[in-house]
Amino acid sequence: MARRALPIIRQLTARPTPVASLGAKPDPHTRSVTYMPRPGDGAPRPVTLIPGDGVGPLVTNAVEQVMEAMHAPLYFERYEIHGDMKRVPEEVLESIRKNKVCLKGGLKTPVGGGVNSLNVQLRRELDLYASLVNCFNLPGLPTRHDNVDIVVIRENTEGEYSGLEHEVVPGVVESLKVITKFCSERIAKYAFEYAYLNNRKTVTAVHKANIMKLADGLFLESCREVATKYPSIKYNEIIVDNCCMQLVSRPEQFDVMVTPNLYGNLVANTAAGIAGGTGVMPGGNVGAEHAVFEQGASAGNVGNEKLLEQKKANPVALLLSSAMMLRHLQFPSFADRLETAVKRVISDGKYRTKDLGGDSSTQEVVDAVIANLD
Repeated sequence: MARRALPIIRQLTARPTPVASLGAKPDPHTRSVTYMPRPGDGAPRPVTLIPGDGVGPLVTNAVEQVMEAMHAPLYFERYEIHGDMKRVPEEVLESIRKNKVCLKGGLKTPVGGGVNSLNVQLRRELDLYASLVNCFNLPGLPTRHDNVDIVVIRENTEGEYSGLEHEVVPGVVESLKVITKFCSERIAKYAFEYAYLNNRKTVTAVHKANIMKLADGLFLESCREVATKYPSIKYNEIIVDNCCMQLVSRPEQFDVMVTPNLYGNLVANTAAGIAGGTGVMPGGNVGAEHAVFEQGASAGNVGNEKLLEQKKANPVALLLSSAMMLRHLQFPSFADRLETAVKRVISDGKYRTKDLGGDSSTQEVVDAVIANLD
């Protein structure tokens, strides 16, 4: 057995002849070395897929097409859930717990009526304590402000989203805002770690501690304590109403922003609108064990029936979110290829959906991205 294997080993370890320098044609049977290294064993990774409501299936299908065209080393486990369900089915949660990673289209959340948001349920059940939205200018896409590159990191499990509401007497509703030192410290640490690892210079804490002295005061105190452990990162604070004004006037001053739950939702959507709209902003919800990637800012187009009928939903935000997912899965070369292709399509300007000033369909944008893959 060893004797028969010896010629094969010699062939594999032999140094290739530099045929190009000799003017000879390369051997067509010789495989070139791929420039997309796969970490670990190279086995495809399973990813839970939730297409969602409205245009969700349209944009998640766009991601599936691009992943297939790239031969990305992953495969999807699809689950159909919808925003009008009472809760997330247990088999979906088990799939995410097993796979560690999920890609999700928008889920419609009923307004009022006492129906809980499945988005909030997912974050609580999986302890996805950090919401990350990256708001930045895309080359070729005209916006009111230039040099915008803001990362909004939002506490995702408590605050006004704690869900502790009740009617005291008819016509009087009490809603409790919960802030804990534990959650405040870990989101602050996440923000500073993100800044440190991604060569960011400044972390800004957004608060309303001038009015909510105990709740937001605790959040601010936690941020200050964590900041002392990262002397290389500049730390500052801003009251949330002033923050919104500064965002629309001088957004380039912000780098990484860390916020309690509700403020982060408002700040991230404001920043997204400044940098090109919710249709191009990637995002993800991350915990210690699991991550769910989805459109970064509020998916307000989920229930847009006209977009669905015309099949003209913008897939860019979810494509960029899936690039974040690839990087999270430790496939950075695939992530770079996808991001580069999307940016080329936006910069070229020929294929854009209506929200970006064009009239292209979702499929036309997808085809253009695939054509621009290296």
